[in-house]
Amino acid sequence: MFNTSPALSRLLKLVTILLLSLTLWWLLFSPVPFEAGNIDLGENPAGKAPFETNNLLSNIEEIPMEHGPEGVAIDAEGRIVSGFGDGRILRREADGSFTEIGNTKGRPLGVEFDRRGNLIIADAIQGLLSMKPNGEITILADSFDGKKMIFVDDLAIAPDGRIWFSDASQLYPFGNDMLEMFAAQPSGRLFVYDPTDKSLKLALDGLGFANGVAVARDNSFVLVNETHTARITRYWLRGEKAGQSEVFLAPLPGYPDNITEAPNGEFWLSLVAPRDAMVDFLMPRSFLRNIFYRLVQNGGLPIDFGHVWAVRLSADGEVLQVLEDQSGRMEMMTSVLEHRGKLYLGSLVKDFVGVYDLQAN
Repeated sequence: MFNTSPALSRLLKLVTILLLSLTLWWLLFSPVPFEAGNIDLGENPAGKAPFETNNLLSNIEEIPMEHGPEGVAIDAEGRIVSGFGDGRILRREADGSFTEIGNTKGRPLGVEFDRRGNLIIADAIQGLLSMKPNGEITILADSFDGKKMIFVDDLAIAPDGRIWFSDASQLYPFGNDMLEMFAAQPSGRLFVYDPTDKSLKLALDGLGFANGVAVARDNSFVLVNETHTARITRYWLRGEKAGQSEVFLAPLPGYPDNITEAPNGEFWLSLVAPRDAMVDFLMPRSFLRNIFYRLVQNGGLPIDFGHVWAVRLSADGEVLQVLEDQSGRMEMMTSVLEHRGKLYLGSLVKDFVGVYDLQAN
């Protein structure tokens, strides 16, 4: 048995109290790499009409691609075109081989062909780009008011030829999505670029991670997904509300990524991951969220990217069809494109483009 002197005992108690105090101070007040705001996502509608649980989207065909075909475009000959993490733009040929048709030297995300056959690209690093069929790339927009855009995300070409595109964040560049979510400081923007006079205009600011963009077939409005607020915002282009914005659909059961126009004037929405009860609790409570960040650091928030949805919407924001995959097969599904009765599904982490046959299912 060891005898501890009163002096040593007091010293050990003092050191213990000091260590506990320092730990508590670190947990409650140590600096974090963001200034936290608050976002209330509203009640989660998952599992309730019209978002009743199903696993229909797990029934897909896989078309091999390279890693991470986030956005998908179909050319005039029906070939799949997508961008990848090293900047390459690849086209999948009929025989299954790949042709590199260009390289942005950035990270191409959203892609769409214009009427002239140019591929318009939302590149997270380089900005809004146009690539000719010969691979020549032109920067259409990469800054606004003298400040470089740091996260150009998605685009949609309107019937009048104008290009609407999103700049997800003014705070954190591509690759810092989780830090952006912890911060909860909406700074995303919606822009429109006019190829006729090369003008760039800001339509909306302060969006909660501006992501997917789509334009109504009659050119009456444009939609932009706000990923971190789990909603879709509509910006009116015509009528008595022209120049005004409103909520198109919210709350959603998951985080919206891209949105595309369907051939019949409807829309297809991709939900990249489901909402989580803990995240819903933390988002409007910045102090607690800061504590959680100090505990997990780069571990991030508990988000399940193996659970995704493809949702068909009317032009009025009505949910018409819900296709869900909880199996992880279409992990981190970022885009849904309808072409000739099939849905082409993009992902940031898969090595294929998923194909869901609407006519066979």
